[in-house]
Amino acid sequence: MHVRCPDRLPEETYRQVLELLAGLSPVVQALPPTAALVELKGALRYHGTDAAHLGEILRIRSISRLGVDLRIGIAPTITVAATASAQITGPGGVLAIAPEEVTDWLDPLPVEYLHGIGPRQAAVLRDYGIHSIGLLAVVSPATVQRLLGKKAGRVAADRARGIDPRPVVPRALPASAVVRHRFTHHTLDGATVRAALLDLVVQLGHQLRRRGQAAQALTLTLRFAGGTSWDKTRRLPEPSAHDDDLRTLAYQLMDAAGLQRARLTGIVLKAEDLIDAAQAAQQISLDTARESRLVAEQTMDRIRDKFGRACIGPAAVMPFRHAS
Repeated sequence: MHVRCPDRLPEETYRQVLELLAGLSPVVQALPPTAALVELKGALRYHGTDAAHLGEILRIRSISRLGVDLRIGIAPTITVAATASAQITGPGGVLAIAPEEVTDWLDPLPVEYLHGIGPRQAAVLRDYGIHSIGLLAVVSPATVQRLLGKKAGRVAADRARGIDPRPVVPRALPASAVVRHRFTHHTLDGATVRAALLDLVVQLGHQLRRRGQAAQALTLTLRFAGGTSWDKTRRLPEPSAHDDDLRTLAYQLMDAAGLQRARLTGIVLKAEDLIDAAQAAQQISLDTARESRLVAEQTMDRIRDKFGRACIGPAAVMPFRHAS
């Protein structure tokens, strides 16, 4: 089963969809940001139903519990299932292709509809008169390899014939933590934006330390007036949950955006590829200033845990004004 969620689905909701899939089968492979694979062999025996009915059950559960419709393709192989899910029109639906129907269903489809065929590969094939998947299936594999390259050609020729031995490999979505700030009005002031980012860093660091986790990468997303957005991901030199390290990388990401007069509506900061904090290397530091900040960080964490996050905030980044 190949499952497609709506585009731009929030990560929290995507994780909930994955939980629904795990309720159907123990073998679920997350395909971030909005797709997944499910092995159905054992699930069909366990639930005592057919694949199409299981797909409908999943779709109903997703709509009723999450308000999210899904496009679900079901077939004997990953390629055919993914091709099927892409052919569903509208916000959702289930398309099941039985093993004996694969060839008849695939053959009339345009060659670019075959999952795994990119626009450039499709253009090359069309230049040589190979317009449909059925034509690709009857062309000699050696010829396809000459057109697309040895490995890509072999894979394309096999998949056009419905051959795809890849198994569904169980893979959970990597753990992450997200904090957000929404501006009450369109913001141009760089100091205000930097202060909001610093507040997010403090929130994120506190959240990670409470969970006993460390981040290996940060993603900064900037949302602009008009609905556009910009995002960039960078890895930390080493896993960390300390404000110092997160702030340094967050500021680098903000500088990389090269903002001039952009009107911001919101900021999202996400810690990615989280690991257990116990697995993060603890470097012996001769930087007494940093060691002092880490001690202060622990103290502030205890105060926030006792009195609430709002009792201590980051120093505001505001322009200095001389007294008159």
